[in-house]
Amino acid sequence: MSELFDKSITTLELPKVLQLLAQCAVTEEGKQRCLELRPMTDPEDVQRALEETTAAAQMLLLRGTPGFSGVKPVSASLQRADMGGSLNTRELLTIAAVLRSARSAREYGDAGEHSVISHLFHSLTPNRYLEERITGSIVGEDELADSASSELASIRRHIRATESKVRDILQKLISSNQSKYLQESIITIRSERYVVPVKSEYKNAIPGLVHDVSSSGSTFFIEPMGVVKANNELRELLAQEKKEIERILAEMSAECAAHKEDILEDYTLLVMLDTIFARGQLSLNMGGSQPRLSNQHLKLHGARHPLLDRKKAVANDLELGERFDTLMITGPNTGGKTVTLKTMGLLTLMAQCGLHIPARSDSTVRVFDRVLADIGDEQSIAQSLSTFSSHMTNIVAILEEADDNTLILFDELGAGTDPVEGAALAAAIIESARGLGSLVAATTHYAELKVYAMTTQGVENASCEFNVETLAPTYRLIMGIPGKSNAFAISRRLGLPEYIIDKAAARLDAENVRFEDVLTRLDQQRQEMEQEKDEARRLKLEMEQSATKAREYRKKLEEERAKAVEKAQAEARAIIQEARDASDQVFAELKDMRKAQRKQDNWQEVNDRRAAARHLLNEAERGLGGGGLQEQEELPPTRDAVAGDTVELLSMGTKATVLSVNKDGSLQLQAGILKISAKQSEVRVVDGETSAQKEARRIVSKAQHTIRTAAVPSEMDLRGMMSDEAVAMLERFLDTAMMGKLETVTIIHGKGTGAVRNAVRTYLKRSRYVKSFRPGRYGEGEDGVTIVELK
Repeated sequence: MSELFDKSITTLELPKVLQLLAQCAVTEEGKQRCLELRPMTDPEDVQRALEETTAAAQMLLLRGTPGFSGVKPVSASLQRADMGGSLNTRELLTIAAVLRSARSAREYGDAGEHSVISHLFHSLTPNRYLEERITGSIVGEDELADSASSELASIRRHIRATESKVRDILQKLISSNQSKYLQESIITIRSERYVVPVKSEYKNAIPGLVHDVSSSGSTFFIEPMGVVKANNELRELLAQEKKEIERILAEMSAECAAHKEDILEDYTLLVMLDTIFARGQLSLNMGGSQPRLSNQHLKLHGARHPLLDRKKAVANDLELGERFDTLMITGPNTGGKTVTLKTMGLLTLMAQCGLHIPARSDSTVRVFDRVLADIGDEQSIAQSLSTFSSHMTNIVAILEEADDNTLILFDELGAGTDPVEGAALAAAIIESARGLGSLVAATTHYAELKVYAMTTQGVENASCEFNVETLAPTYRLIMGIPGKSNAFAISRRLGLPEYIIDKAAARLDAENVRFEDVLTRLDQQRQEMEQEKDEARRLKLEMEQSATKAREYRKKLEEERAKAVEKAQAEARAIIQEARDASDQVFAELKDMRKAQRKQDNWQEVNDRRAAARHLLNEAERGLGGGGLQEQEELPPTRDAVAGDTVELLSMGTKATVLSVNKDGSLQLQAGILKISAKQSEVRVVDGETSAQKEARRIVSKAQHTIRTAAVPSEMDLRGMMSDEAVAMLERFLDTAMMGKLETVTIIHGKGTGAVRNAVRTYLKRSRYVKSFRPGRYGEGEDGVTIVELK
């Protein structure tokens, strides 16, 4: 990587992004690797790194982090152990932490689906025996557990017994009449031996060994002769304990050395996974996504600068290399030109580092060999303004190093010198860079470069939008339109006298004035087109929502219909089966009766069987819906019917609606297409639809209306037709619209000679379907359309 490329990386603020990445890492070496990350130039390496980041981000969303805490460097300790050295407890606990993390990471990887980083998890070689051997033997950084070995446990039991014996002897001394010789009635330790504090004047009263004297000389710390033997035994036991601990540590160190390669490999893999998951966490933090890769062009959709607040940053669409190889960005100061330039370069570098970018997932990034930038950030307080000479020095170096796989970013190209010469130099520099095959993006204020971009094939204008009313930039990038400086408008809003502005305007040549007027008109047209585009997008969304609702209603209707059909079929099958069973039983009874009749033994039994068979047939008939007169007569009586009631004709089993009640009490009924007269006794009032049935009917009716409405077009285009043909088409269209229950429709007839328009409006005046109509308003098509409101 060249010095100029490295300088450009710093200029585009990639190190600041890497600092955010390092904050997402857990291990110290992982943090360091994050900070040392540099753009890759092999597309396959970049694609692999991006897919790793995607896999890590998905795992973090589904199952959280694998957990890399406690993973610290172990290579130096393992190297010393391999050479026969003994590791201390802290070093062994560090190795155990690596083994524990390797085991938990392996379990984490095995629990999920296969991904591009699964092989890293599967390459881990946990050693649970060694891990538990260390953690079970070492209870603290400087302490081994009694269970570390049976010998250590035995030695410590003897130590505790000997200590208890010494204390008992000394406690008896303190409790005896010799306590008056003591400075205090306590047991203490000097030179790892139990002693008692004796007053200096009684030092010969208690025979023993003097181990220490207080600084004032008033207290002698004496080991009584009665405990010398026990203290000696205790010293021996402590020496044995130390030796056993050293043996255990050496044994565990040797076990670690035996698995040195596996442990080092686990550590390397854990640091690698920590770095990958840090990239995934950064992607989630900034709302990033994996871009597609291209070897030709750069196309970013909804791109944001990663160091800006994602809630406030304005997303922009950027492209370079497909329709044009050079992008010229213009606009006022503080309008976002430099941020746009940095966003393009920084997102490219991030993608080549394997990082997700803050842009939509349909974005495309090209893999460059180098990204070279000459950006003098005037908005940086810490950096002074670059001079023309320093800019030119950078530009010379960039042109010497650039080739056909280079992205070049120029900020304020040609600034800092005479405007005419600066514009000429800028155009020449851009032409030279294009001649090398590089992709170029530059910012400028020069009108000459705007014209150059408009008149040169492969060069595109873009501008940063500025709201003159609020004197604030919107930070939106507008592709295809050069920006205005807005100097006069800004000065006017800030209170500069009008006569000064007029004098300044008079100094502009006519060509510049015309050019600015063209830009103004272009901007107005762009705003109008954007408004129309937004309106069209809104209408399209409404249509899609209506269509979705219609599909839902249709689906619901079909489901209800399927349920009803299934229920009816089930009931029909049950009724048919009952009828078959009844008929089979009747035939069997008839057969038995014939046998009994031939025998003529018992006529009473024959009659009983006939009655039973008739009863079965009546039951089957009622099951099929053909209930007899006797059943109808047994129905409970109802109130007298009134106009509007639904009644059932007892003789026919048919439902009818009461039209009126005659003076003599008879009823005038409507049964289908028939009108019938009947008496109150010949009918019975039946209940109307239940609330559930009414709700179902309302839903079905609404669904049918929505489906009809979605299927009927709301506008008719009659342009290019003769008047007679247009009227005939209009008539059929209005019929269809009325059947679809549309409320408003649009008739497109164009302006032309006005013949079709007059014929249409003449027909609408006499149409029985039309409630009112009017010409279209601004934005609707004006006099080229007619808006019709239907009855």
